[in-house]
Amino acid sequence: RMPNSLLKLPRVLLSQKHRALFILILMLVSFAYLTFYWRIAEDSYNSGLYDLPGEFNCAHSVPFSLPNAEKPPPSRGNVFFVETSERTNPGYLFSCSVESAARTHPGTNVVVLMRGLAKGNASFPKHWAFSLLSCFPNVEIRPLDLPELFSGTPLKKWYLWPLRHWEPYFLPVLSDACRIVLMWKFGGIYLDTDFIVLRNLQNLTNSLGIQSKDELNGAFLSFKPKHKFMELCMKDFVKNYNSWIWGHQGPDLLTRVFKKWCPIRTIQSTSCKGVRALAPEAVYPIPWQDWKKLFEATSASELHKLLKNTYAVHVWNQMSRRTRLEIPSQALLAQLYSQFCPATYAKMKQD
Repeated sequence: RMPNSLLKLPRVLLSQKHRALFILILMLVSFAYLTFYWRIAEDSYNSGLYDLPGEFNCAHSVPFSLPNAEKPPPSRGNVFFVETSERTNPGYLFSCSVESAARTHPGTNVVVLMRGLAKGNASFPKHWAFSLLSCFPNVEIRPLDLPELFSGTPLKKWYLWPLRHWEPYFLPVLSDACRIVLMWKFGGIYLDTDFIVLRNLQNLTNSLGIQSKDELNGAFLSFKPKHKFMELCMKDFVKNYNSWIWGHQGPDLLTRVFKKWCPIRTIQSTSCKGVRALAPEAVYPIPWQDWKKLFEATSASELHKLLKNTYAVHVWNQMSRRTRLEIPSQALLAQLYSQFCPATYAKMKQD
């Protein structure tokens, strides 16, 4: 006669099989949900009111140079913006970022790389932002050729993995990859499309900004081509790759590499082996935790005090994009639009 323990064994195995199957299904559903959520989030980036189509007449634009602007330093490479989604209907903030960079860097090419533009197609979609930005002779809008960009770098194999596009944070991670490769291959300046540039950035060579206590951010990067620091960033990107942790390939990566580069235990404003970690007020004067201050009324004296040592303002669009901005108003963000991207501001008032 078969012992009771052996009779129970099939039932136990069957129970464990069902449990394992349930866990697998739960993981797949969670993965699908995260992927869907981030696709929707990226599709809604700068959505709604900020995507009004139409044409822009250059004759209605304001003067090209900012008033009382200092003589800019010689050009040290391009200023790069990257759009890794396939969107081709830029919003006001995107337009302001590029316009403000073009005005503060009149002798420099401001290159906008967009994944949604067809390679070899000379015409742009009919949208007011393309018309507006074409008024600036130093702005170039080009297709983003990802296989070509990653060729000859450690990230080529990473990008070509067939399931890469299904990762939950694929588009933010792709943006992180593009910026470090651009800096390594070509050098110059990289900016996220939610920056408003106040001053020429070309004196900030081989530098990046501190966004908060003990953390760097790559929304602004400025490096000479083939710099060793950027090479180490590319290697760390592949070696320590983790697609499941937000920021692991971005701020966390830069912080890891900089701490090894120096070496130091905590991030502080310093220059180390030719690479500068800029104090937060340089490019992140508004901490991400205080992003709502951008929509609060600010006096002229407060604005002057805030921006005294600031080169550019990061708007933290990931958090602020659904907040309505009254135009005109005394809100800090409205005043920045008015002063540093007046053509975009005029379009906003018109709309």
